[in-house]
Amino acid sequence: MRLEKAYERMMAVAVAALHEREPELLWPLVAGALAEVCGGETVIHKPDDWSERSGTIGTVPDGAAAELARLGDADLGLLRAGYPFAGHYGPGTDRTPVTARRAAGRTWPDSPTARLLREVLDVDHVLGVPLPGSAAPITGCLVYRSGTDFTDDELVMAERVQPLLAAVERQRRLLVEWRRALGPSGAPQERAADCALTPRETAVLVLLTDALTADAIGRRLGISVRTVHKHVENIYRKLGTRDRVGTVLRAQRLGLVPSPGPARAASARRP
Repeated sequence: MRLEKAYERMMAVAVAALHEREPELLWPLVAGALAEVCGGETVIHKPDDWSERSGTIGTVPDGAAAELARLGDADLGLLRAGYPFAGHYGPGTDRTPVTARRAAGRTWPDSPTARLLREVLDVDHVLGVPLPGSAAPITGCLVYRSGTDFTDDELVMAERVQPLLAAVERQRRLLVEWRRALGPSGAPQERAADCALTPRETAVLVLLTDALTADAIGRRLGISVRTVHKHVENIYRKLGTRDRVGTVLRAQRLGLVPSPGPARAASARRP
């Protein structure tokens, strides 16, 4: 797949993921496309922070999950340790994608991690695609394949799509926090759908409720201030409101955002 066509494919999938209402479905969508555009066969993604002892491991395709489910604690710990990427990325701020062979050199093929991957997933090579700006523990994706190592063009593609992955992860985290804040009282995504709010508009509404400026919302979501204003205009129109305070109060009555405690109420009344 040529670079421009591959990037267009990844962009289309990322946009589709940003319109997905269920946050747990975002990474499976983009991880499958990431494997495709980077020439991989399997992807393991980190939807949350995890250590050698705990944490969620997401996989694409589903068959890889079945294989990992058979692993014991020691093997899972070895996989979670992230060799050689944890050591490669940990000390600094460089988040450029790199392969295990390039990061570890000649020691990679004979490492315990490489042997485990050959036995469990029948793969020889790994491409690390961390999220830009992620701190220890590093979050992101590991793309696996058998045969030859990933090419320079595939590394270029991995670096090019990193901002798309970061945007999807910001959206996922925000939707997870939003659902958690509203508690078990129902399905907030259904209430948002009833108001014709898209998941992106819902994310903007949540940040609007937190009294963030348009600049701050743009930085949080990785979008321009102009795009933020467009989303805000759509929210006002769909909720039948004219300003920030009226929008927040309307959203609270509809159960779209949490009802305020004292601190949140004071914040919402600020001009």
